[in-house]
Amino acid sequence: MNEPFSFLLGGGEMGERMRAHDWARTSFGAPETWPQSLCSAVSACLNSPMLGTILWGPELRMLYNDAYIPSMADRHPRALGMPVDEVWGSAWDQVSAPFYRAMATGEGFSQNNVEIPMIRRGQAEKTTWNFSAAPIRGEGGHIVGLLNQGVEITEQVRGEQALRRLNETLEARVEERTRDRNRLWELSSDIMLRCGFDGVVAASNPAWKEVLGWEESELVGTEIFTLVHPDDMERTRSGARTLARGGSHTRFDNRYRHKDGTYRWISWSTRPDDGSIYAVGRDFTAQREREEALQSAENALRQAQKMEAVGQLTGGLAHDFNNLLAGISGSLELLQVRLDQGRHGEVGRYVAAAQGAAKRAASLTHRLLAFSRQQTLDPKPVDVNRLVADMTELIRGTVGPAIDVVVREADDLWRVRVDPSQLENSLLNLCINARDALPDGGRITIATANEWLDRQAAFAHGLAEGPYLSLRVSDNGTGMSADVISKAFDPFFTTKPIGEGTGLGLSMIYGFAKQSGGQVHIHSELGKGSTVCVYLPRYQGDQACGTEPRGPGALIRSGKKETIVVVDDEPTVRALLVEVLEELGYGVIEAADSLTGLRILQSDAHIDLLVSDVGLPGGMNGRQMADAARIARPGLKVLFITGYAENAALGEGHLKHGMAVITKPFQVQALAERVQTMLSMQD
Repeated sequence: MNEPFSFLLGGGEMGERMRAHDWARTSFGAPETWPQSLCSAVSACLNSPMLGTILWGPELRMLYNDAYIPSMADRHPRALGMPVDEVWGSAWDQVSAPFYRAMATGEGFSQNNVEIPMIRRGQAEKTTWNFSAAPIRGEGGHIVGLLNQGVEITEQVRGEQALRRLNETLEARVEERTRDRNRLWELSSDIMLRCGFDGVVAASNPAWKEVLGWEESELVGTEIFTLVHPDDMERTRSGARTLARGGSHTRFDNRYRHKDGTYRWISWSTRPDDGSIYAVGRDFTAQREREEALQSAENALRQAQKMEAVGQLTGGLAHDFNNLLAGISGSLELLQVRLDQGRHGEVGRYVAAAQGAAKRAASLTHRLLAFSRQQTLDPKPVDVNRLVADMTELIRGTVGPAIDVVVREADDLWRVRVDPSQLENSLLNLCINARDALPDGGRITIATANEWLDRQAAFAHGLAEGPYLSLRVSDNGTGMSADVISKAFDPFFTTKPIGEGTGLGLSMIYGFAKQSGGQVHIHSELGKGSTVCVYLPRYQGDQACGTEPRGPGALIRSGKKETIVVVDDEPTVRALLVEVLEELGYGVIEAADSLTGLRILQSDAHIDLLVSDVGLPGGMNGRQMADAARIARPGLKVLFITGYAENAALGEGHLKHGMAVITKPFQVQALAERVQTMLSMQD
């Protein structure tokens, strides 16, 4: 640009527009003719960051900068060089007076927070400005124009107004909520409380008078703990310490003393805040009394049902055991008679008869304990497909040739951890039941499967969600009615004629499954057959599967002279154990109670194995004695003997390494094999 136009250098968009404008056709004339006062003012305005315009000449024509463009909106760019009153119209009329006065007097001015209604982008709006004007003197000293600068604060004002609308609303809401809270505080039937973490009451609502008889004046300044029932005191103080650490209680029940000396049950919801405990409590004494009365009635009903079941149970037991005892005692009497007669050749059959009756008695007690889920099990990892395969021929022989036995084994079947002999008994019992439902022959199907029970399916079967192995025994026989299914697991319930069944088969299976962490489910329809499914939880350990059948084997005398400690309070059993073990070549030390046994075990004697009853006199049971002995003898091997459900004492089947269990009654050969196996174990 030529030297005369240097005053228009810079200025962004408006600088470019001014340099390109045809000024010669306007009242300003060509820029090279502009007076120095105008050039200087324009240069200052164009390069100012503040909103600004030069109002030049009598008509106050506008020469403005980039900062002015946003406020002009759709008036830009036509406003360049135009009289200000034509550009702003009515908006100019509202603020023009001080501008004209400045032109006349030469005195500048400034105004703040000036509201100017105007139309921009076709919309009427209320704007707010801070602006000022300073006179521009020409070369002759006369006022030739004004430098107008300003800031549009419309958005700022709107924000402040919005914040002030908001604050007023919040104040109104706070006031309303305060009134609501006060009304709730005053009118609530629940007792309300604010106290310190030390329990000193700061405020209480009027409901205390209605619920517990106390006025606020009697509570404020006192420790709330003075009203707490003595039996609930420590728990209540512990709850306060939890609150002091920042915790809260959605429900905390304790008893508070009424002014009349009685106690009421209060259920609290509490939360700490700003150094205080805020609590709301509801009197649920009547509800608790109703629940206790209902519980008492339910207990009475259960007791009545239990006694009814016990009557049925003892009747069945008496019948079965009397038959078994008659067989045992009769065989022993005849055995003595034949020995007295010298007829020794007939002794064997009476011994066999007595042993058979004893085995059936043991089986009966095992079934009862399985039903009550109190039998001591010997769980091991089991390959169920292999177990079923090993039993298939026995099952076919048991059910007879008129019934077709079909086995459907799942591929890659999961393992389970159960007592294999009990699972075998369960499978055999299910197949016998199925046989009895097929009087004219038919089909029994044994099927295994892997099943994942989701939440809904697990709930329907009374199990936890997760992976299970299912063992199903199905038949196409007579089926069961809904009434029969509902009683199927009851002890001694049977649909068979008198003398053809004890009614303990399904109850034993149910008890075994529950004790193993599983469940039994029956599906049946009259005339369409039945399916009994045993669910057992999947076992994911890495132990070898214990389904190998054990043969009788010969009793082999030990050549090492190992020492075994035998502890049993029953003299006959203890004598039997000692005789058998000494017969096998072992050295035996015996004790009749846990205290004597522990003294022996804590002595300096060399001991290879402890054989102990679980239930013992002397202040400790067998497991406790063994654990105490293992403190000094950590590698001590232990074989527990139990005659009933001492599962809790044995750790619910979770025995430590080097421990095993055998149940009474047992065969002498089975005892010998178990002792030999344990002594051969590696430490």
